[in-house]
Amino acid sequence: MPKAKSRSFAVIGLGTFGTTVASELARFGNHVLGVDLQERNVARVADTLAEAVIADGRDEQALREIGVGSYDVAVVAIGEELDANILCTMNVKMLGVPIVWVKAMNRTHHRILSKLGADRVILPEQEIGRHIAQMLHNPQVRDYVSLGNGFHVVDFRVPKSLDGQRMDKVGLSDRFELRALGLMRGSDYISCESGATELRTDDKLLLLGRRENLRRFADGL
Repeated sequence: MPKAKSRSFAVIGLGTFGTTVASELARFGNHVLGVDLQERNVARVADTLAEAVIADGRDEQALREIGVGSYDVAVVAIGEELDANILCTMNVKMLGVPIVWVKAMNRTHHRILSKLGADRVILPEQEIGRHIAQMLHNPQVRDYVSLGNGFHVVDFRVPKSLDGQRMDKVGLSDRFELRALGLMRGSDYISCESGATELRTDDKLLLLGRRENLRRFADGL
């Protein structure tokens, strides 16, 4: 599989959220600039990121001087001061950063940032809360990804009730309008294109479908 092309990211605000995002992006091989007003926050990531600079996200000229406008993506992770978050978002937009993601504090803040042209507004606590609730509601759901328009991909743990059943007998397509993308058995990937594939307890089955159909399938087990 070809290696994903690396991009350049400017992460402004190096609290817990910003530091995590910046460090993970750097771990994936991307060029990451970390920016924060507090020296201790910058020092904490200095050895992890390509660049780490003390600067004020509210100051357009300061961001211009450190070259934020030349980055592919800006992540505004300032989370404590509403005015600083909004001003920084305006600044990176004016500097011409093509893609801007911003951390929001609440729904009202979310609407303001959307009006300012943020490409993606993140409410971390709510997004994580929904994620955890989904997994708590059904223990068979190990993880899931929302694809938009009501569609999700779910990492589903096969329960004992399906052990030994063939894929074509489960009724994923006919009864639940779901599609099996494949399954993992230990470290082995097994295609589900053949209806003769037999499920085993604790297989990781990747399912694609609408939320209500995924829930209906899981609740019926």
